[in-house]
Amino acid sequence: MGRGLRVTALAGVLAAFPALAPAQSSLRIGGFFKVGLENIRIGNTARAGNTSENRVTDNLSRIVFNITEDVGNGLQAVAQVDMRFSPDNGAGPSATGASWVGLRSRVWGTLTFGRHDLHYGLQPDDIARKAGSDKARSVSLFDFVQNGATTQAIANASRTPNVVRWDTPNWNGFRLTTAYSTNAAGVENDINGVAGARKGDAWNLNPSFAGSNFQIGYSYWKSREDAVATPAGFALNQTTGAIDPVAASVSQSEQRGDTLYAYYKWSGLKVGFGWNKSKLKSANGIEAADRNAWTLPLSYSFGAHNLYAHYTRADDDKIQGSDTGANMFALSYVYDISKRTSFGLTYARIRNEPAASYQFYTDNGGSQSSGNAAPLLGEDPQLFSTTLKHAF
Repeated sequence: MGRGLRVTALAGVLAAFPALAPAQSSLRIGGFFKVGLENIRIGNTARAGNTSENRVTDNLSRIVFNITEDVGNGLQAVAQVDMRFSPDNGAGPSATGASWVGLRSRVWGTLTFGRHDLHYGLQPDDIARKAGSDKARSVSLFDFVQNGATTQAIANASRTPNVVRWDTPNWNGFRLTTAYSTNAAGVENDINGVAGARKGDAWNLNPSFAGSNFQIGYSYWKSREDAVATPAGFALNQTTGAIDPVAASVSQSEQRGDTLYAYYKWSGLKVGFGWNKSKLKSANGIEAADRNAWTLPLSYSFGAHNLYAHYTRADDDKIQGSDTGANMFALSYVYDISKRTSFGLTYARIRNEPAASYQFYTDNGGSQSSGNAAPLLGEDPQLFSTTLKHAF
């Protein structure tokens, strides 16, 4: 969250009401502005019209509020609000980041309720930690699977809603995160009066062990979305004009993900490794995707200079078939202007096989992208970016 600003929470107001003032309550405000000038190109394409564009793009800028209150007996009440905003187009701010409330104990750990980052992004890829482009992260391949003509995110490749999460204390370097979501896809849809509707849930188990210059960890993810059944019936065949029977179905899929990750540091050099296996099933239990991926991230820092790179490979999907793989290479140089401000230059490219359409992270038509940046099957996106980040 950057250096942050610590102030006594509500001190000015509560000073007039000492009986109401909580003991040891504090508010910490931090975050960063991160915006870049980008050029995006689509290669290996047959589409007509423009195949490149320049754009000014937000890189997940945010303001984060952390609240802590000592409530006695070694217990603290804690809360976080992560507000995202886009300086390039004025969108936000909105509490779409990791936002939660809970209790923390040195003995028992931390129990929270809210929205959390779970499972995705655990590979030790630091390319976007300072002023490198967020689109160049290995998440682009590592935490997505090819599903027909498009890719599908595992664990949302973002925050998971409706979460109850327990984090253990640090036991001599060992930590464990256990999380449960009542519906990882969004608003609950259990009570709907439709026969055959399915109740969804999600589980995440993430043990890790870290020392002064290394870390190794594993993450297990399993989810199924709330889904309303479509009953069997009949529909007009638009090709033949006949009335064809339609089988009963449930639209939403199930996910399973397993990730291993590790890194080791020698002075300013950091070498990492990540391996992921992700599966999709239709709500009817039919296998839809089964993909392995791996990544090799590197970083080296000397003085105010920082170099980051990774090579990431998504193998052919065992269910989708051949030519569904892709590889990605990214390289970034970042100069530290000060402890809180950095400037970065980033190059990244993805090579999709003929039946793959992997894209840069966040480059899906949302607030960090444009509406037409997603590649079609077999197309190869390429990125050049200059980015400025200021943390506070």
